Amino acid sequence: MFNQQRKSYIEIGNVYFFTATINNWFNLLAEDSYKQVIIDSLTYLNDSNKMSIFGFVIMPNHIHLILQTHQMNGKETVQGAFLKYTAHAFKKMLALNSPTFLEKFSVIADNKKYEFWQRDSLAFQLTKKETAIQKLNYIHNNPVSKKWHLSETPESYHYSSAEFYKSNVANFSFLSHLMDVF
Repeated sequence: MFNQQRKSYIEIGNVYFFTATINNWFNLLAEDSYKQVIIDSLTYLNDSNKMSIFGFVIMPNHIHLILQTHQMNGKETVQGAFLKYTAHAFKKMLALNSPTFLEKFSVIADNKKYEFWQRDSLAFQLTKKETAIQKLNYIHNNPVSKKWHLSETPESYHYSSAEFYKSNVANFSFLSHLMDVF
């Protein structure tokens, strides 16, 4: 029997470009309080030595990360734990602040009532320095693209690692430099 590997497969110790998208492309992450859930989770996973983050951007309806996992989170993958934790936090926040919007994430399933992240996020292993730099630049330029235009320059968009690489300003304690692994 053919066993196809998931798009979200991440092998411990390797570096990946990872993209997770909010279900139905809703702009759930447009508000800073929802972005902070992502930041808090990345900080926790880094501080507990489960994951290193070398680049990131939080867009209104998706995130891009360059990451490396170091160990499982109990019985689940680190990226699975990240998606699960953030989904629970989003559910609590929406139940309190926007129950109508919460219902847009409602699903018919045996194991859950809501689904915030699209299934099977994309994970692309980075094996070459050139490709890693290309993906990092892509991440940093996402907020200034014509489609989004969230800031004038990559480094002026707060929810990104661009300023870390441009000015060596460490606004986020979880960031490590990509050249430390390439």
